[in-house]
Amino acid sequence: MTQAAIPDAPLIYTYRDLLDDGDYSEPLIANGVRCHGGFLADGSYRSPRTIHRTPAIDAWQQALRANDDDLIELSHDLLPPQYPNVEQSVLLCRNGVRDPVVRALTIISVVEGFGAIIRDVIVPDLDALLVEPTEGSSLAHLSEGLFEAHARDEAGWGDQGGHKQMWEAARDLAFESPEIPPDVLMRIMGRGRRARKRERRHPRIHEKLESMIGMMANVLIVEIFAEEVFGWGKAVLSNPEISAAPEAAAAMVGYIQTDEKPHVEYLRTALSEIAARTIRAEDGATLSGRDVVHATLHATLSQVLRNRPREQRSQARAGLDAALAGAAKPEALREEFESLETKWTPPECTGFEPATQGAVAPE
Repeated sequence: MTQAAIPDAPLIYTYRDLLDDGDYSEPLIANGVRCHGGFLADGSYRSPRTIHRTPAIDAWQQALRANDDDLIELSHDLLPPQYPNVEQSVLLCRNGVRDPVVRALTIISVVEGFGAIIRDVIVPDLDALLVEPTEGSSLAHLSEGLFEAHARDEAGWGDQGGHKQMWEAARDLAFESPEIPPDVLMRIMGRGRRARKRERRHPRIHEKLESMIGMMANVLIVEIFAEEVFGWGKAVLSNPEISAAPEAAAAMVGYIQTDEKPHVEYLRTALSEIAARTIRAEDGATLSGRDVVHATLHATLSQVLRNRPREQRSQARAGLDAALAGAAKPEALREEFESLETKWTPPECTGFEPATQGAVAPE
């Protein structure tokens, strides 16, 4: 594969470039915490570390298209609905049962903080493991700023808060610093302890390359599925019936949503660049990058589509019985809550099936 030159679109950036904020007219303050990002002179919000990162991603995507290479697309039909949904959440809060929504928002904030682990992903010598060169691609910048920028966006950096603090601020603005369910962190940590070591799907390629592809595919899927979370968060927290600060709380979620766009774009760009290349196998043969990337996405999506709705439901319903018990008419409220549940059936295909495989594997 040879890269076509693209006039006036730099393809090579420094570590400092990709972590550069640029200048802001006004900082973003969330619940008294100075967070990343800020506002320009016209009042618009600009995400952190995007003054060069956004043009860089655009340039790498243009390079892919210039070579007639595909940019990975995940169908939004794959996104399972949020649980509890907007109507259920508003119903509960309107009846004084805020614990399930507070719990959901707290889990989101904690998980965002865990996003910093992406800086620990080991990037192997890609030019030794791929036949075609990586110069001028996002792959060449993963350990040169892209992973670090992503980590700082999620968990904050130095004295600046990140998405963890911003979700906490949105929750506290809407619900006036509510009491946090004491078991939230324990449940999340317990789920992590139950995680099993991932079985290798592509033992012929270098283990660190396989691990990097797997992590990037998983994070990409999580980031894309987060679109449902953003829609839910803005709709719930902007409802003046239940939110003490509908405009400010929903705006905070909107800022986070804006920040996530470069995460989705660089991850799908890098995976697309691997898919457009040839991978050197450990036995001296070569493998299609597309086959490896698509098989990884298919396996990861199949697993997430099976497990995510069940796990989200389990998290949301933890303590629900106790919370409903405090309502004026708990049984009537429960019946109405259940009647509002969104019915959803996973699509039959992920869009990344190997040629010999069809539908999403059953549970």
